Amino acid sequence: MSDNHGNTPAAWAAVTVAMLGFVVAGIGLMFDPISLPVFWVGVAIGVASLVVFVVMAKMGLNSSGH
Repeated sequence: MSDNHGNTPAAWAAVTVAMLGFVVAGIGLMFDPISLPVFWVGVAIGVASLVVFVVMAKMGLNSSGH
Protein backbone atom coordinates (compact mmCIF):
# COMPACT_ATOMS: atom_id res chain seq x y z
CA MET A 1 0.00 0.00 0.00
CA SER A 2 1.14 3.49 -0.76
CA ASP A 3 2.63 5.59 2.02
CA ASN A 4 0.97 8.79 0.84
CA HIS A 5 -2.61 7.39 0.49
CA GLY A 6 -3.31 9.69 -2.47
CA ASN A 7 -2.27 12.88 -0.69
CA THR A 8 -0.27 14.22 -3.62
CA PRO A 9 -0.74 17.31 -5.78
CA ALA A 10 -1.59 15.14 -8.79
CA ALA A 11 -4.32 13.28 -6.88
CA TRP A 12 -5.79 16.46 -5.40
CA ALA A 13 -5.88 18.18 -8.80
CA ALA A 14 -7.50 15.17 -10.48
CA VAL A 15 -10.17 14.88 -7.78
CA THR A 16 -10.89 18.60 -7.94
CA VAL A 17 -11.34 18.54 -11.72
CA ALA A 18 -13.46 15.37 -11.49
CA MET A 19 -15.68 16.99 -8.85
CA LEU A 20 -16.14 20.01 -11.11
CA GLY A 21 -17.19 17.63 -13.90
CA PHE A 22 -19.75 15.91 -11.67
CA VAL A 23 -21.18 19.27 -10.60
CA VAL A 24 -21.48 20.54 -14.19
CA ALA A 25 -23.08 17.26 -15.34
CA GLY A 26 -25.47 17.33 -12.40
CA ILE A 27 -26.52 20.89 -13.20
CA GLY A 28 -27.18 19.82 -16.77
CA LEU A 29 -29.49 17.08 -15.50
CA MET A 30 -31.41 19.48 -13.24
CA PHE A 31 -32.49 21.80 -16.06
CA ASP A 32 -36.06 21.40 -17.29
CA PRO A 33 -35.88 20.06 -19.96
CA ILE A 34 -32.59 18.26 -19.38
CA SER A 35 -29.68 20.00 -21.08
CA LEU A 36 -27.68 17.22 -22.69
CA PRO A 37 -24.94 19.55 -24.00
CA VAL A 38 -24.21 20.76 -20.46
CA PHE A 39 -24.30 17.16 -19.22
CA TRP A 40 -21.79 16.00 -21.84
CA VAL A 41 -19.50 18.94 -21.09
CA GLY A 42 -19.49 17.74 -17.48
CA VAL A 43 -18.66 14.22 -18.62
CA ALA A 44 -15.80 15.58 -20.75
CA ILE A 45 -14.45 17.51 -17.76
CA GLY A 46 -14.58 14.31 -15.72
CA VAL A 47 -12.59 12.45 -18.37
CA ALA A 48 -10.13 15.35 -18.50
CA SER A 49 -9.38 14.73 -14.84
CA LEU A 50 -7.68 11.49 -15.85
CA VAL A 51 -5.51 13.41 -18.28
CA VAL A 52 -4.68 15.95 -15.57
CA PHE A 53 -3.60 13.15 -13.25
CA VAL A 54 -1.42 11.39 -15.84
CA VAL A 55 0.29 14.62 -16.91
CA MET A 56 0.98 15.70 -13.34
CA ALA A 57 2.20 12.22 -12.40
CA LYS A 58 4.66 12.29 -15.31
CA MET A 59 5.86 15.67 -14.06
CA GLY A 60 6.79 13.98 -10.80
CA LEU A 61 3.98 15.42 -8.70
CA ASN A 62 2.69 12.01 -7.66
CA SER A 63 5.29 11.27 -5.03
CA SER A 64 5.13 11.82 -1.30
CA GLY A 65 8.02 14.29 -1.42
CA HIS A 66 5.80 17.12 -2.67
